[in-house]
Amino acid sequence: MAQEPISHYLCIGCPLGCRLEVDEGPGGDIVEVRGWACKRGDRYARQEHTDPRRMVTTTVRLSGGMWARLPVKTSVPVPKGRIGEVCLQLREVTVPAPVRTGDVVVKNVLGLEADIVATRDAA
Repeated sequence: MAQEPISHYLCIGCPLGCRLEVDEGPGGDIVEVRGWACKRGDRYARQEHTDPRRMVTTTVRLSGGMWARLPVKTSVPVPKGRIGEVCLQLREVTVPAPVRTGDVVVKNVLGLEADIVATRDAA
């Protein structure tokens, strides 16, 4: 009998940093998640195994401000495999000052239902 594939993850859902194991069945379905100490670990393992996502934090050009760059982040995590595309698009963005923390710099980046928001005031 063939061994079910086991994937290993380190949970980042809380400070405990649980070591998670995900057993995958023949059809790619998750059979069992082990190693979590809180429900966030179980949710994290399932999400990471099926559709890994990350927050993107970077900078964009700022014109007319005190600094040359404006720190920004995504409003929600985006698919891990699309991070490079997001960053490439943001290389083309220039934001005019003034900007307030929380201002949307790019709406619905790449159609991913994630906005790019400023994380700092810039005058």
